[in-house]
Amino acid sequence: MKVTLDEEYKQAKKKSAKPMLWVSMISMTMMFAGLTSAYVVSRKRADWVAFDLPNAFYTSTILIIISSITFLLAKFFIKKDNRQLTTITLLTTLILGIGFVYFQFEGFNQLFNAGFVFAGEQSTVKSSFIIGISLAHIAHVAAGIIVLLVVTTNHFLKKYNSKNTLGLELGAIFWHFVDILWIYLFLFFYFIR
Repeated sequence: MKVTLDEEYKQAKKKSAKPMLWVSMISMTMMFAGLTSAYVVSRKRADWVAFDLPNAFYTSTILIIISSITFLLAKFFIKKDNRQLTTITLLTTLILGIGFVYFQFEGFNQLFNAGFVFAGEQSTVKSSFIIGISLAHIAHVAAGIIVLLVVTTNHFLKKYNSKNTLGLELGAIFWHFVDILWIYLFLFFYFIR
């Protein structure tokens, strides 16, 4: 009888994993919608300063898009039980994700060197919004990097195969969410100056 209850618990946990992830991503989306709405409203202020996005943000955008593609490939390869290509694509995704974070911070350095700071006497409303929203996104990317590390570790522990891909799929969903969120923010900052 105990084995049956344990199995039922595991099945219920598996069934609820994706819906719970979607609910959390919806709430994160609402947070960023609120932040970008505040940005739009604040553009009407007299002290609003226009400037171009740092070049490093362009590089980071390319890296995170490629990382989503490599994660899709990892999912494809594990469903074919091709462990070697799954390993290569997961490690590539992780490296690209770390590269994304590096170039994000490089972009912040470029903003700082151009005289735009997050807070203090020299800060502007616009620079505070851009850096604040980007830092909130970096927090989600940090969670995504942790997810990538967990998924990669579980892959090395042989927890995934063509019949058991849930953990890898959940990681991929979250990573694609982080990717789409950054593309939205990048395009938002690019077009709404």
